Amino acid sequence: MSKPVFFVTCPKGVEYLLADELATFGLATVRNAPAGVWVEGPLEAGYRACLWSRLANRVILHLDEVDATSGDQLYDGVVHMDWQQHIPVHGSFRVTFLGQNEAIRNTQFGAQRVKDGIVDRFRAGGGPRPSVAAKDPDIVVSARLNRGRLALGIDLSGHSLHMRGYRTDKGIAPLKENLAAALLMRAGWPEIAANGGDFIDPMCGSGTLVIEAAMMALDLAPGRKQERFGFEQWPGHQPELWLSLRQEAERRAHEAKQRRIPRFAGFDQDSRVVATAWKNIQRAGLEGIVHVEARPVADLKLDGEWSDHGLVLTNPPYGERLSERKELGGLYQTLGEAVKRATPGWRLGVFTGAPEFGRSIGLRSFKQYRLFNGKLPAQLLLFEIDETSSMTPRQPAAPGEVAPRIANEERAAMLRNRLKKNLKTIGQWARKQGIGCYRLYDADMPEFALAIDVYEGRIHVQEYAAPKSVDERAARERLAEALAVIPEVLGIDPDEMVCKQRQRQTGTSQYEKQGVSGEFFNVHEHGGVLKVNLKDYLDTGLFLDHRPVRHWIQQHAAHKRFLNLFCYTGAATVHAVVGGASRSLSLDMSKTYVAWAQDNLALNGAEPSKHRVEQADCLAWLADRKTADQRFDLIFMDPPTFSNSARMAGVLDIQKDHPDMVRQAMARLSSDGLLIFSNNFRRFRLEEDLENEFEVTEVTRDTLDKDFQRNARIHRCWHIRHKV
Repeated sequence: MSKPVFFVTCPKGVEYLLADELATFGLATVRNAPAGVWVEGPLEAGYRACLWSRLANRVILHLDEVDATSGDQLYDGVVHMDWQQHIPVHGSFRVTFLGQNEAIRNTQFGAQRVKDGIVDRFRAGGGPRPSVAAKDPDIVVSARLNRGRLALGIDLSGHSLHMRGYRTDKGIAPLKENLAAALLMRAGWPEIAANGGDFIDPMCGSGTLVIEAAMMALDLAPGRKQERFGFEQWPGHQPELWLSLRQEAERRAHEAKQRRIPRFAGFDQDSRVVATAWKNIQRAGLEGIVHVEARPVADLKLDGEWSDHGLVLTNPPYGERLSERKELGGLYQTLGEAVKRATPGWRLGVFTGAPEFGRSIGLRSFKQYRLFNGKLPAQLLLFEIDETSSMTPRQPAAPGEVAPRIANEERAAMLRNRLKKNLKTIGQWARKQGIGCYRLYDADMPEFALAIDVYEGRIHVQEYAAPKSVDERAARERLAEALAVIPEVLGIDPDEMVCKQRQRQTGTSQYEKQGVSGEFFNVHEHGGVLKVNLKDYLDTGLFLDHRPVRHWIQQHAAHKRFLNLFCYTGAATVHAVVGGASRSLSLDMSKTYVAWAQDNLALNGAEPSKHRVEQADCLAWLADRKTADQRFDLIFMDPPTFSNSARMAGVLDIQKDHPDMVRQAMARLSSDGLLIFSNNFRRFRLEEDLENEFEVTEVTRDTLDKDFQRNARIHRCWHIRHKV
């Protein structure tokens, strides 16, 4: 009888480490795959992987592989499999689907076809069939499509194994638990701990690294505290075997406590994340073993008795934005000075997305491992903290500190000429229209991937993150040239120019501060006054591309009740007020932007009793029956493309959620009112049923002024009315 085959998934870059770990459980490698390993071995070894793997995400018992060049072919392969062996008749199941091809372009469609095949297989027998459950199913069926073949299996883990159960509270940018374990293994922590070494994380955040280090040294199974695994309702489950493995894990945990327990400490300058770390430590059952406290890196010192060797491992800030990166050189240098003073003879590991700052530590790295933190490329740099490894710290030219310099006069002349041309066309148009805030340049030339915006004499420059094909040094050189050319052509003081790096934002990141300058100033647009800040946030407080939309609202708002959903800083409401709106309600979930919107309305003389701004989750507000009787004559809804903010009750996906959002908004619209619906998702498609239910007109072309006509995909916009 052939051995069972498993596909075990993991973070990208961890595949070879995972293969070595699985071998210790009795699983032989069949082949490696991107972000996973195919292995074979007895069911007991699969159980061990679920309970003991520190690196895996999921353990999938492979069942079969079928042809799937079309949806019908996929269905035919699924429906002929014997699913009664793997899904209880009176139980429930869910299908997870990954991959796509020309015929199956949507994972939801692929999952539906697999589900249909399974259900029809049960129906063919004439008996009852299992139910489909989106949440907490008894069985999770894994379907993975690759090159026209669909691999089908049972997810024995049932959930991602990186979730150990101790981290319900997170820091600002937490490492996943299995990635933290991979860093510890690469840094040699198991050997260091076995030889009597101790562990410190001087920038511990919510404590993931120090907790994982303790669990590893104390031989605690990562899945020891999990209440439920995916195989427990599987018909092939062997309860006695599983019970024996759980008992073995408890015995090993007890025996490990009889040996020397290393010292574990985590420090962080932010007392709030230290409080979070304490909660995580308690949930992990490591009170009295792991110690954390609020302490800056510069004050690192060892109190009490510590080993003369050990591991310092940390995950400092990456400085993903230009405004942050200029601070990193000093932080890394401080880290180097602190560990050389406090932990000589130890090993240092630094996991960073900005490896160039490793030179600021003042130690020579003896090993570098390329990994990924989510989708972000990163490196683990390893150093021995001793005199032979010491070097003079070198400060790299961080992008935020790029000195204006022209290295290639011919290339700089291209940008200079383009800016002059745009000043003659766009700049002259803006002056004639009385527009003081506009986009002058938007990556017109591939050599200079920048957006340059004018804010009444001040300049806001956004550097788009360069693709991997562009050398980082070349990108910095071009930025240096742009910083030299822009003030020259525009005739401004360089201090009036702010430069940032633009990257995709999700969740609450769009609301987070980039700096603390507090430099707000007022600008003017079509008779309205608006407060902006070029330095402290990713965005400035004013979306320039929506200028025509705001102007249209102003021209049509007289005597109307106005609703602004996802209101940001309330600029559209300001224009409604200036245009004579009788009442308005503006909603946003960010306290920062609610306060900003209130300030903007006050600047324009709006009465707070008539023009209210409230903090609210717009999805929840739209779905709330208590608000359903409110009516508005004009509604503006410009949601983000995606948001998984902790402030929200759910997750917002504009493509999936927009039909319900539009219908709920229309339910609050007066019979002769208008909904202006806009978003900036480049691949967005409006649901066809909405066009059958309502009078829908796309007005995108009319909502793009001259400064954004080169970037016609910056947003899309519709006017939606009730049918007469």
